[in-house]
Amino acid sequence: MEEEEVPDKEGVHQWLSEDWFPEHLKKYWFQRHQWWSKYNDGIWMTEPAWFEVTPEPIANKIAAHISEAAPEDKKVIVDTFAGVGGNAIAFAREGRWDQVFAIEKDEKAVACGKHNAKIYGVEKKIVWITGDCFSVVEKRLRGRKDVVIFASPPWGGTEYNTEDIFDLTKMEPYNLDKMFKSFSRITSEIVFYLPRNSDLNQVAQYAPEGDGKLEVAHYCIKGASKALCVYFGNFDFPQEEEEEEEEEEEEEGEEE
Repeated sequence: MEEEEVPDKEGVHQWLSEDWFPEHLKKYWFQRHQWWSKYNDGIWMTEPAWFEVTPEPIANKIAAHISEAAPEDKKVIVDTFAGVGGNAIAFAREGRWDQVFAIEKDEKAVACGKHNAKIYGVEKKIVWITGDCFSVVEKRLRGRKDVVIFASPPWGGTEYNTEDIFDLTKMEPYNLDKMFKSFSRITSEIVFYLPRNSDLNQVAQYAPEGDGKLEVAHYCIKGASKALCVYFGNFDFPQEEEEEEEEEEEEEGEEE
């Protein structure tokens, strides 16, 4: 029988009892199975990861959307702020990508991510890189034509929750302008995971010339929006378009 792996790095935790759980994070203890369906199998976390990781149902939905809508010639996906692995694991489970890169500068989060990928059986499908994502993509991916970049950056703590409309220039330590200019040098297919109350007028400033349209999708748990994704580039969402056309036809039929 394989011996169970336990954290051996300070700041990496496997909380299996509420008694051990940090008091200031206690609300997340009751949401742990929403965040990770395999939590009881031994998921590792850092304290900051509880408010940084994408909940598994949302990560899976985003991964499915990107897989379905990305151009067929895009074979590599890069999770630029991979954290403890929530999104990278979802991308790897899709089976759509030739390579999944997970870039994270926090060594403790990387240790968690590698371990968590094992729990979901996708450890061999993810290439983990410890380092600054801007430097890594510039050095390793510049000139490639088959890349999609996914960016779930730090939002600067929980202060975004206190504002009706979140100013994306205040995101710390990287604002939208910094990320867009850096990543758009690598690829036109970029997906940003942002606070649900993000200022969409600021996002629109980066819309392509011409039709100026961007795909924006809200992602919810139990009917409550948790975040949104902005899709830059040639993503094609035919299913959503067909559903809209069907709804329009039904409305026209009712009018007749």
